[in-house]
This record gives sequence, C-alpha cells and structure tokens, in this order.
Amino acid sequence: MDDATLPSPDPASSTNAILGHVPIEITVSVGFARPMVKDLMRLHRDAVLPLDRRIDDPVELYIGDRLIARGELQEMEGDQAGFLGVRLTELANLDEML
Repeated sequence: MDDATLPSPDPASSTNAILGHVPIEITVSVGFARPMVKDLMRLHRDAVLPLDRRIDDPVELYIGDRLIARGELQEMEGDQAGFLGVRLTELANLDEML
C-alpha cells in the first residue's frame, strides 16, 4: 500500500487529542474586598470580611487573567455533597482564545 492512499491526519484533531489531556487551573472569583490596612490589622478569627458582591450575583471563571465563563455557586450532591460547584450560565468563545 503506498502512502498516497492513506488518509492524511487532521492537524486540528491531533492538536485536540493532545491538548484534551492537559490539565488547566480555573480560578473562580466570588468578589473582592478592599479594606484599609488598619481594618485588616484588626481582623480576628471569625471576623467577616465583606465582599463587593451579593450572594446571588454570578461568579466569574478565569484561566490566568482571561474570563472564560460566568456561573452560579451551588452545593454538590451525592458523593461530593458538601463541596461547592459552579453551574455555568455564560461561556466565552474558547476557540478564539486558543
């Protein structure tokens, strides 16, 4: 069989096959606090640091400094009960980021 009869590999699918197994870290931002240093120095155990968001505001998901999605926090169920998860509500176009 000569090489001309073999299908040529699709570079996009080869890249996807390789990249599909690379782990990435996603950061979930729930809000920011901007206390004065003097207020920060007064914090103690069980103190509550207020954030700039409400409990029902969407959270933002980042890879590095790139916003990739927004979502809502939710408690996991089943084997992962007690852990937090994020239900995605908006997605960025990931193809444009690659």
